[in-house]
Amino acid sequence: MIIFMILIAGLVMPVAAGDPSGAETYESDPTTAINFTWVLICGFLVMLMQAGFGLLEAGLTRAKNAANIMMKNMADFCIGALGYWAVGFALMMGTASGITGLIVGLNGFFLVGDAYDVSTIELWFWQMVFCATAATIVSGAMAERTKFSTYCIASLVVTAFIYPLYGHWMWGGGWLSQLGALDFAGSGVVHAVGGFIALAGAWLVGPRVGKFKKDGTPVGIPGHSITLAILGVFILWFGWFGFNPGSTLAATDLRISVIAANTVLAAAAGGLMAMLLTWKKYGKADVPMTGNGIVAGLVAITAPCAWVSPPAAVLIGLVAGALVILSVWFIEWKLKIDDPVGAISVHGTNGIWGILALGLLADGTYGGVTGLLYGDAGFMMAQIISAVTVFVWAFGMGAIMFYILKKTIGIRVTDREQIEGLDIGEHGMTAYPDFLQAEPLIKEG
Repeated sequence: MIIFMILIAGLVMPVAAGDPSGAETYESDPTTAINFTWVLICGFLVMLMQAGFGLLEAGLTRAKNAANIMMKNMADFCIGALGYWAVGFALMMGTASGITGLIVGLNGFFLVGDAYDVSTIELWFWQMVFCATAATIVSGAMAERTKFSTYCIASLVVTAFIYPLYGHWMWGGGWLSQLGALDFAGSGVVHAVGGFIALAGAWLVGPRVGKFKKDGTPVGIPGHSITLAILGVFILWFGWFGFNPGSTLAATDLRISVIAANTVLAAAAGGLMAMLLTWKKYGKADVPMTGNGIVAGLVAITAPCAWVSPPAAVLIGLVAGALVILSVWFIEWKLKIDDPVGAISVHGTNGIWGILALGLLADGTYGGVTGLLYGDAGFMMAQIISAVTVFVWAFGMGAIMFYILKKTIGIRVTDREQIEGLDIGEHGMTAYPDFLQAEPLIKEG
């Protein structure tokens, strides 16, 4: 009701705006049209990544939960777009005076007033698709046992508050950017934020029924469609060419060729490393882990993609492919946390690696950004501070959020609903009506 009243007020009040038609912006610089087109098309590609995440998550989980997975991916984009429109964008990219501006923005709510402007709304659209990406990462780590209603509330909190605050510190003129920390396209802002909120959620919701034996040994629970999962990987890989090159915000910046090359090289190296390591360990190349290696390479190159050379990108991808395997093992075997799709390792662990890789390997050829190996220890220290901050902020706020939800409305479905499948329990339908579910029901209590 409150939002409805705000919408009505916004429609009837006199319009005080920047340049809502775009005429003044175009007249001042006609070349800006190509940059607008570039940013919007790249934003469309980033939105396509939502489909990639949905297919990857659905494929790596069981058939009885496929509709629930796809529903969550639809819902978090809808909720994220509106939450970021109403509140998140203003907190992240708005301005404020004095020390307040180092922490949070305070203008641009609901894209009214001066924010009713073609340039501001272009930036909102670009940042909105990034924000929705951060939110949807949480879905995979908490898959197959989380209440849909609780997930919707969490998506709103992530997109309206948790993501925007760290985003402001890095990209909105906040204290981390003033310190000198950088993140070109979001290894930290998008992926580490999503990954560590996912860590908090997976920890507090607990493992799926049957995931761990009484002695703590993890049990493999195969997904229902490797085909869907790897199709999702390829869609994500394609969408990443919007994510990284698009972050120049200008088609006239010819560094986009280097960024695109670095993106594909890191992904290829990550996939190859994961393939070879699993081949050596198990005697067979593991298909889903190779897919996760590709996405891990993409996550890791996202922060440094504009500031490193192609050989450095390959190195970053190789390390990412190894890290994702080690991290999956550590989270499952040592922390006893159930992450059905490896989202924490792909996005959290390799988001941190991307931040640190930038601090190590930036070569000074673009924007004067120079890493530790090229003589700038101060920049490396800023990146370390940024990495620590994103973990403390995202995991800490995620833990607070999910703890409150757990103690109030609850975050976990019943064991019976898990065994029947969330498609039935949460949505009253099944993704595959012609399939016969062979898993027996269990008695509660």
